[in-house]
Amino acid sequence: MKKAFIFDLDGVIVDTAKYHFLAWQNLANSLSISFSEEQNEQLKGVSRVRSLEKILEWGNKTISEEEFTRLMAEKNEEYLTYISRMDTSEILPDVPRILNYLISKTQAIALGSASKNARIILDKVELTNKFNTIVDGTDVSKAKPDPEVFLIGAKALDIAPEDCVVFEDSVAGVQAANIANMISIGIGDAKVLHEADYVFKDFTEIKEEFLDTLLTTEKV
Repeated sequence: MKKAFIFDLDGVIVDTAKYHFLAWQNLANSLSISFSEEQNEQLKGVSRVRSLEKILEWGNKTISEEEFTRLMAEKNEEYLTYISRMDTSEILPDVPRILNYLISKTQAIALGSASKNARIILDKVELTNKFNTIVDGTDVSKAKPDPEVFLIGAKALDIAPEDCVVFEDSVAGVQAANIANMISIGIGDAKVLHEADYVFKDFTEIKEEFLDTLLTTEKV
């Protein structure tokens, strides 16, 4: 049975959260706002605009629209300097094994990410050719938990939502998959991602037999 397997990027295929954290922390510090790793967790799967809004809320700060736009651009430039040095060593454990297995089963594979830098990152880690379609922040207008990014991916692959499987590391991403009536697989902490249909610490825990069962499983 033909399925679509849709992967988030940050925290699923590569760990770019650490680079987002550094860039957001430097931005917050420039505004005299403290910014913790716990707060950074709350920005996972959240758009750049909303992320900056949340940081300003945490610091009880207001800034002009021009300053807001300038800070967003500066944050992205700093983030880009980090990812420009990425290579295949940054791929998370067993991601290539999972992708290659799905390819061997002639399944459809998509990227569904809020990141506007997704294509750059995939090129850097040499995984672009593993995906049949890439949907990123340049293709969507609504942030997760809105399911837009996943629904666009499913449509591009010509696969019904209930025949899609989503790999996500964020609560918002899991919720988006569930809203889209797709099978949701959380990658990370089971306590945090408890809304997912299945949760694994990372891809090393996912066996080929489990993937085979997904080929005949629909969201109920």
